[in-house]
Amino acid sequence: MKKRKVRLPLIIYDMLILIALEFFLLGVYEGEQSMSWQACVLHGGIMFVCIFASRLVCGTYQQIWRYGGIQCYMGLLAADAVGFIADFLVERIVPFIVPELANVNFARLLSLACMNLLATLSIRMIYRYAFKCGTEDSRMGAFLRWLIFLFAGDEMEYQNPERDQKIKIAIVGAGRIGVNLAEELLGNPRSRYTPRCFVDCDPEKAGRTIHSIPVLLEGADSMQQLRKYEVQEIVMAIPGIADEKKRELFATYSRAGYKIKVYDFPTMQSAGGKRQMREFDIEELLFRKPVSISDEKTNSYYRNKVVMITGGGGSIGSELCRQLAQMNPAKIVVLDICENGAYDIQQDLKISYGNALNLEIEICSVTQREALRRVFEKHHPQIVIHAAAHKHVPLMEKNCTEAVFNNVFGTRNLVELCEQYHVQRFMMVSTDKAVNPTNVMGATKRMCEMIVQSASTWGSTVYSATRFGNVLGSAGSVIPLFKHQIARGGPITLTDKRIIRYFMTIQEASQLVLQSGSMARNGELFVLDMGQPVKILELAESMIRLSGAEGIEIVETGLRPGEKLYEELLVKTEKLDTTDNSMIFIERDAPLPKAEIDRRLKLLEKACAKGDDAVRQALRQAVPTFRSPEEVNATAEQSEEMKMQKTGAGV
Repeated sequence: MKKRKVRLPLIIYDMLILIALEFFLLGVYEGEQSMSWQACVLHGGIMFVCIFASRLVCGTYQQIWRYGGIQCYMGLLAADAVGFIADFLVERIVPFIVPELANVNFARLLSLACMNLLATLSIRMIYRYAFKCGTEDSRMGAFLRWLIFLFAGDEMEYQNPERDQKIKIAIVGAGRIGVNLAEELLGNPRSRYTPRCFVDCDPEKAGRTIHSIPVLLEGADSMQQLRKYEVQEIVMAIPGIADEKKRELFATYSRAGYKIKVYDFPTMQSAGGKRQMREFDIEELLFRKPVSISDEKTNSYYRNKVVMITGGGGSIGSELCRQLAQMNPAKIVVLDICENGAYDIQQDLKISYGNALNLEIEICSVTQREALRRVFEKHHPQIVIHAAAHKHVPLMEKNCTEAVFNNVFGTRNLVELCEQYHVQRFMMVSTDKAVNPTNVMGATKRMCEMIVQSASTWGSTVYSATRFGNVLGSAGSVIPLFKHQIARGGPITLTDKRIIRYFMTIQEASQLVLQSGSMARNGELFVLDMGQPVKILELAESMIRLSGAEGIEIVETGLRPGEKLYEELLVKTEKLDTTDNSMIFIERDAPLPKAEIDRRLKLLEKACAKGDDAVRQALRQAVPTFRSPEEVNATAEQSEEMKMQKTGAGV
């Protein structure tokens, strides 16, 4: 059945209201002087034309009143005010033609206009109330649905067989954001959710109602009341909440068995987008707000520059491409040995920017010096961001030679080509595993840092390196592994339940690289304040609770080769220099002379010809801070990082 248009029934009802008021105020209530019926009809016609013409011009009858807010009602008020003024002016002229209309004085005319406005506002409010409450399966609900049909032919809105299957939610936070969510759900009959109650910590709100929804006081008693209202899920609508409070609420409702959602902006969406009710994102497991690092100064630095990103198809590299694409560079060159990753970011950016972005894809390994040279010759990049690396710790323990070839010699190739082609700036992506490394991967990255810092003392390019911790959601990280294991029904595997790690989002890591690179003067080793360490066991437990799965077992498998229980604390402020960004620091690290770097590189080259055991021994000589994991793990409990986690950090 085709739904009727709202406009025509509403005009008819408003016309009937005006006729009734005209009849009462001008016909029945005569006042000091009576008026003939002909004069009443003429007066009513004039007012009808003025008022309704004003409403039509102002778009009043194009409003969908079932969703009408204060703006709609203010628009009606403004339209009627204009119509009243027009009517008043016309009736000052008409009495010269029809003297009897002079009996309608200003007070009487104003009373008629105000009563007409009040009546039209009332009928719209009744309609909106009927629309919101008409989904109930009761006699009142049936009456309201009939009223809506009579009013505007909207009965089809309520032919919803899934009405009884809506998910009942409690909204934590009875502030502006929570109320907006409730209004949105109440105003949308097709929503899968229905708000049953608010939960708030403000005693002034407790015991009262908002849109007929009760407000419960946060506390032990609220849990019993949630069961009374048959709440199935909790939605947190308090975006400004402190981390500790957020952690407390999450723990409380998780223990009670509720699935938890949030009403906020998607974490991967730029600010200014529409709030959505969504699942907890990985980042929120840390209960740490992602740090926004990019600024206009950073954006302007990359504007109109040719930027090449090695490893541009990887997790960090592809996000660097997305961030850079927003800064209007002259060209982005994505260089990667993996064609699949490069293809994915190419398609992603094409969909987002089309031909507005100058994007080039080069399939090439950083270990192939001649192939790299051809790429430099073709594009002449002004900025090189080096994100290509072998990063998987256990795999590199068994492939030491390849780790050195790709990470160390690949970095050397890029540095030398940057000098040959007069690149303005070279920025290297490093890792917290380079701090006192206990594995081959970390040792190679530390060697790369030393190459870059040394080049700053003799080269013409401006060099810097950026060091950060584990990246949430990146390929090979623990979060995707846990999600996959939970989806398969478990178990979740942990190498050791004592392990702690620092985490940051892909967006944070990428923004950090870009901003630190733009502020570099030469030779800096930038590090980020990543907050408190997270215990991986608690992270796994939180993910199990969030998934709503039951019976997922957590199993220890033993530490892997090269793995240590904790990563070194990056930000020890007494050993670091500050920058303009309070979250970015500079490591005080003296660069080695070029001759010393060359000596260590020759040592590694000779070892690569002999095999992995020789490479591992050569790395210990080239990187003096390279220690065995057994040595570090033996004293892990006394470390500052492990003590910090025990004092309240983590998930």
